[in-house]
Formats: sequence, structure tokens, C-alpha cells
Amino acid sequence: MIYIVEDDAEIRELEVYALKSSGFESKSFDSGKNLDEEIKVQVPDLFILDIMLPGEDGLSILKRLRAQESTKNVPIIMITAKSSELDKVKGLDLGADDYIAKPFGILEFVSRVRALLRRSGNMKSEESVKITLGEIVLDSGTREVLVSGNSVELTYKEYELLKLLISHPGLVYSRQQILEKIWGIDFKMDTRTVDMHIKTLRQKLGEQGSVIQTVRNVGYKAQ
Repeated sequence: MIYIVEDDAEIRELEVYALKSSGFESKSFDSGKNLDEEIKVQVPDLFILDIMLPGEDGLSILKRLRAQESTKNVPIIMITAKSSELDKVKGLDLGADDYIAKPFGILEFVSRVRALLRRSGNMKSEESVKITLGEIVLDSGTREVLVSGNSVELTYKEYELLKLLISHPGLVYSRQQILEKIWGIDFKMDTRTVDMHIKTLRQKLGEQGSVIQTVRNVGYKAQ
């Protein structure tokens, strides 16, 4: 479970959507007061705190969380203004584990969350999960891909694309759906980008690249 404190409703919804799409449970709050009530019910695996909040700011919440026995060891990511280096330093000094500067991309956001959970040992949603299709084995815990027993190096987007397709064999994804899931809900790009990534992914998979099939006038599926 991940708790988000962000007063901007649009950003809050975007963060929740990104985490949900990546397999994480999350709850969001617009203030530290609402957060405190939820902590009494359940302590999360990770906090994401915006620094600029009305009333009690993120740094104050961070300091308080680090002083409480139940939350002192829970990893925390701070969301900061791009130009505010002082806030970053203050956050790290007060015990933040990482920070993300606004504006940020969906892929960076999810990657930072996943990396921090892995470092802290709280990666539960993807721990030791292996997905197999034909001679392809994808380990979502180590992010390793094996093809016929041999390790294959994929870029971040190629890995996420392969995982999306082989996790649901037979399910057809349109190019636009793939863009939204892999590049982010608000990502604007020519859908031919998907075709190029499919092409390079097939090449890297070698003979097993044929498991990724083109559905004419629709998109792609793994079979």
C-alpha cells in the first residue's frame, strides 16, 4: 500500500492511476490531517509527499513521520518544485529517501517508486512473479527476460511492452491503449512509435518474436 499526499487533484489522480496501472495499491489525501487518520488504520509500505501543501507542508509531515515509531522506517519520496534545490536538501536531511521534481513523467514516477520499494524490501506486488509464454520467461522481481534460457537485454519500454502483452495472451491491445499504458495517460505521440518498439522487441526475441502478433487494423497481441 502506498499513501500519497498531494493537494492538486489532477496530479493526485494521475499518480494514483499510474500506480494502479503498474500493479500497486494506493490511497491519496489532500492534507496531512487526513493522512494521520489513515495511518492509525494501516501503515503503508511507502509515502509520497508533496512539499507545497496548504497548512502543514510536506517537510513538516516528513519530520513528524520520522519521529513516530510506527512510521520512522517507512520509505518516503518527496515531490518538489523543479527549481527548489533547497527543499531537496532539507528533505534528504530530514530523512527522505528520494525526491522527484515537478513536472515529472509517468515512467520516471513509477520507476522511482518501484526502485525504492525494492531497495527497502517492501516490493510485494511483483516479488518472485514469473510470467511464461512459449520459450519466453519474464521475472518481474528481477526484471530479467530469458528467451530459450538465454538472457535478453531490453530497454525499459520494451520490457513493459513485453510484460503487458504476455501477461494477457490472446488479448488484443490497440496502439492507443499501448501508448496510454506504457507511455502514460497524458502522453501524446504518433502511434507509429508503438510499431517501432514492437519491431525492435521482436528482433531481440529472435525466433520467439513470432509470439507477438499483429492484428490488422487494430493493434497487437501475444499468442
